[in-house]
Amino acid sequence: MSDLLKHKPIDPAEENKNFFVVDIHTHIIPKELPDFKQKFGYGEWIQLEHHKPCCARMKMDGEFFREIESNNWDPKIRTEEMSKLGVDVHVLSTVPVMFSYWTKPKDGLYVSQFLNDHMMDCVHKYPKNFVALGNLPMQDPDLAIKELERCKKIGMKGVQIGSHINDWNLNEPALFPIFEAMQDLDMSVFVHPWWWMSQDKTPDYWLSWLCGMPYESSVAICSMLFSGIFEKLPKLRVAFAHGGGAFPGTIGRIEQGWKARPDLVHIDNPHNPKKYLGQFWLDSIVHDRRMLDYLVELVGADKIALGTDYPYPLGEPDAGLLIHQNEFNNPIKEKLLSGSALSWLKMKQEDFL
Repeated sequence: MSDLLKHKPIDPAEENKNFFVVDIHTHIIPKELPDFKQKFGYGEWIQLEHHKPCCARMKMDGEFFREIESNNWDPKIRTEEMSKLGVDVHVLSTVPVMFSYWTKPKDGLYVSQFLNDHMMDCVHKYPKNFVALGNLPMQDPDLAIKELERCKKIGMKGVQIGSHINDWNLNEPALFPIFEAMQDLDMSVFVHPWWWMSQDKTPDYWLSWLCGMPYESSVAICSMLFSGIFEKLPKLRVAFAHGGGAFPGTIGRIEQGWKARPDLVHIDNPHNPKKYLGQFWLDSIVHDRRMLDYLVELVGADKIALGTDYPYPLGEPDAGLLIHQNEFNNPIKEKLLSGSALSWLKMKQEDFL
């Protein structure tokens, strides 16, 4: 076996006890969802069918989507599992299928407020364990900004948005005022892939999740880079899920495209995309310790934050495993396990004591 593939047996939960640990990528959903289809009279809404203790079938317009357990909705069970994993803080965000960008704007606002109030209820019950990222009706920039302002007022530290908004990529000019408001309000932004392009061409082998999501994240990052969002809004704090998807592995190709075809790539921003490496954050869910090592080299340890995608199967069930498998020194581990996350959130460890 290659030396690159060898690693010592490690108990990450035990290792985590030596550090303060913040997980920026976790999802939560209310135990009981309203019958949105009955309320609004249209749409393919998510429902939860609690068919046995501690388990529910997540359905989309009556069709089975996935089986979930009570750690998806019960904050007490979540904190118990966090303790076993050696994780101090979860940054809560909704499940992406609840973004509701496809809805009528006012209905999307209603859903966002319902989800945001639920997350803040969890924060109020467990202030030492949770921070919340709000959901916004991004399909209507004016309503999105109003809900962003409310998120700030009720104590949320940022928001989670999708990698695209219906037919809009993140470079859509209509979205820029929202990003501007995010910077002005000092709110962190977490970009998560969802409803990937060309999903109709990837029905087999779970390819939509395995290949579609990394593609979506790369498109989101490039859309923000090439449109000049990071140039115009240098204080905007953005983190991308799943280690930035395909972007880190293709940055060389992306840069070559910038060099070779300025007529196509320089339309909105003349700067080399590599200029912005280290200006945004990535989470650590890359499933390969060599890839994590590369990310640290690419953007810096202070821009990589632990993420696990808790409680879902494509995440990292043993929080911090890749970080502890790599031969990072303790100062780097501290950044990866909490320092980078706290910097992104503009918080301190003392906020949770």
